[in-house]
Amino acid sequence: MLSFLFLAVLWASCMTAPLPQYSFSPAVGSGGGTAFSTENENGPITGIRLWETSSSYITGLQLRYGFGWGQMFGRELNSVQELILNEGESFIQVSGKYQTYIYQLIFVTSSGRSLIVGQPTTLSFNFYPSHPGQKLVILSGTYNTAGLLSIAAHWAVPQAQDNSTNQILTGS
Repeated sequence: MLSFLFLAVLWASCMTAPLPQYSFSPAVGSGGGTAFSTENENGPITGIRLWETSSSYITGLQLRYGFGWGQMFGRELNSVQELILNEGESFIQVSGKYQTYIYQLIFVTSSGRSLIVGQPTTLSFNFYPSHPGQKLVILSGTYNTAGLLSIAAHWAVPQAQDNSTNQILTGS
């Protein structure tokens, strides 16, 4: 009877264990070049900009955090294509095509909107979080002077934010 009680308590504690807060979609692409990571401390991702060489591969990538744009990785070429997220919206899927370079990127939001940039050619990939409630928090990979060579996605459950810093900055 005591062993049954022990197993029941152990099972109940496992059932109440929190879901993992983080997951990772491993890099695709040729690698090499200079490593990058888009992590930023200015809040959640609120937008993305992408550049591509005409009818070919992705040359540059930049994420927006809060109201400011982070560092640009790769190079700016031709016109930029961007998607600014609405309040409460997040990226829940990143797909595309790759080989020597990243040829296409597709970003899908929690409200069903998407940004599609690049050419639908070569090998396919599809990144998405492993657990419910996770959203895109970091992109990482490699690039060279021509464009993006590889890309990976990092997913996490949103953390409760302390708005006191925002209140000081905005005066509200």
